Amino acid sequence: MARIDLHLHTRFSDGSLTPGEVVALAHQAGVTALAITDHDIVDGIPQAMEAAAKPGIEVIPGVELSSRFHERELHVLGYFFDWQDSTFRDHLAQQRRSRHVRNPQTIERLNALGLELSEEEVNAKAGSGSIGRPHVAQVLVDKGYVQDTREAFNRYLKEGAPAYVPRTLPDTRNVITWIRNAGGVPVLAHPAWTRCEGEPLYRLCACLKEAGLLGLEVFYSSHNRKQTSRYLELAKRLDLLVTGGSDFHGAANPTIQVGRGKGNLKVPDTLLEPLRQAASEICKETGRKSPNLLH
Repeated sequence: MARIDLHLHTRFSDGSLTPGEVVALAHQAGVTALAITDHDIVDGIPQAMEAAAKPGIEVIPGVELSSRFHERELHVLGYFFDWQDSTFRDHLAQQRRSRHVRNPQTIERLNALGLELSEEEVNAKAGSGSIGRPHVAQVLVDKGYVQDTREAFNRYLKEGAPAYVPRTLPDTRNVITWIRNAGGVPVLAHPAWTRCEGEPLYRLCACLKEAGLLGLEVFYSSHNRKQTSRYLELAKRLDLLVTGGSDFHGAANPTIQVGRGKGNLKVPDTLLEPLRQAASEICKETGRKSPNLLH
């Protein structure tokens, strides 16, 4: 059974590699289909498609969006949407602008703590992509203030840390609607990050399903066997699609590999066809082209 990887980041957001380099690693890992899911940006998709043509890897349009549901931050993955849709791209641009508002405030707080870094240094680390806290963390590593990005987040950047600045996030239900309106399939990313299990997680997912959520990221690098089993059962109970991916970022977390996660991840390619069929149904509802034609 071939493997797929539906959660990958590139230099267009907070990954360290180009889309072409990510595709090359996917080819080495035996990945037959992948999704570039950069945060709030889709500009890496055409480069990935070009690089994937020769090895014959399918590239599925993807994105990852941060959102807020009541007081909880949730990430939603979108698949098979029309990545050239102008309205959807406007939503993404608005998301990126909210990051740009927060970054100077974060840097100001770090400066007040005695850590010297500038907005120019952070922007240079991100290039032309979506700029966020991971790029701030990378500058802190480069300057020797912390040993790695994990320490940067734990000491300074995570919620509750001294340099943390809350970000204005859209309601999760709105994000789900954005993805569906662009012909895509919305999926709740890494459910372990919700910090709830059992019936609370069931109620959360049930509420999001009423808002249009169609899938759950069951196979994930940091999910252990028990979690994976519970999430499979939850998806079955709610009749949600099952997806999975490594959440590869490159140098920011070198323990995670494309297609293999921390070494034992294998997302089966049998999950892809139900996802494609769901996208086709949404396309019928919205009057859009089939997802197979969105290349």
